Amino acid sequence: MKSTEMLELLREFHRDKLAMRARHVAGARYVSDYDFNNTYQYVIAREDTHVRWLEDAVLDLGGQPDQIATPDITVDGKGAAAQAQALRGDSDAAQTFLGKWRPRLDALPNARHRTMLNVILGETLEHKRFFDLALGGRTDLLGRRADGAGTGGGVMSERWVGDLTK
Repeated sequence: MKSTEMLELLREFHRDKLAMRARHVAGARYVSDYDFNNTYQYVIAREDTHVRWLEDAVLDLGGQPDQIATPDITVDGKGAAAQAQALRGDSDAAQTFLGKWRPRLDALPNARHRTMLNVILGETLEHKRFFDLALGGRTDLLGRRADGAGTGGGVMSERWVGDLTK
């Protein structure tokens, strides 16, 4: 594989992962359950790392990573129905991403890039599992809280609110 082909493959993978991350940011607005929203925040943080790795790889090969806007996703209904629709959409998107990229990575001659992309695929599979477990009602996705400890209700729909510098 020529370096230009490797660069284009990395740029395409980066665009797909960046789009997935952006969808998770948009989808998290519909997920008010504390445990499920915390899982979204964990997934988004890991994807921030993935995106940074991919951007570094693209830059190392002399390319420029693409930028995309956060999509405006809409879901039908409110509350639990909207949350379930967001979770289902993210699970389906992860499956599509895995189906697209798994077969393409085995033939990569560059072990460093192949390993990085396989780590990202493995973590994407873990994220899909989180979404599926949340759809099944599991609340212990990131661990279990002490007996009797509660969450105090749901979460706000915006990830960052207000100016933290004041």
